[in-house]
Amino acid sequence: MPLTRDFKETVMEDMRKRPQFRVLMLREGIDALLGGELQLGKEILRDYINATMGFDILAREVDIPSKSLMRMLGPVGNPQASNLLAIIGALQRHAGIELHLAEIPPPKKARTKKRKAARAPRPANVRYPEMPGVAHGAFREAGRAFKRR
Repeated sequence: MPLTRDFKETVMEDMRKRPQFRVLMLREGIDALLGGELQLGKEILRDYINATMGFDILAREVDIPSKSLMRMLGPVGNPQASNLLAIIGALQRHAGIELHLAEIPPPKKARTKKRKAARAPRPANVRYPEMPGVAHGAFREAGRAFKRR
């Protein structure tokens, strides 16, 4: 006996039990179609139909044979726009929702910080070796001792 369940079975069960998840799956399928991902959109809609109303009820609703609907939403199917829109309309009515398109404003450009001009590199601190008999903080130059103030 396998320890885990098939992913598709888990998704189907979630769609049957949780209405909000069903709505999100329908929306995700339509978003995929609108985004140009036809294969993904068809697969999500097919799973949604199998988990909710079934192809027989959908066939009666849109007046298209169920076998044709299965072929349209299958991996090699190529549904016409009119059929696809009829399917989406029937699925929305069955779910009791109405999806709308909305324009999304373009993202705001991030403001760039102006950089300050680069400084010239500072010279490395010069350390003079301490000499015996000279106080700390003093250094010697040509036989003369200087103290820091």
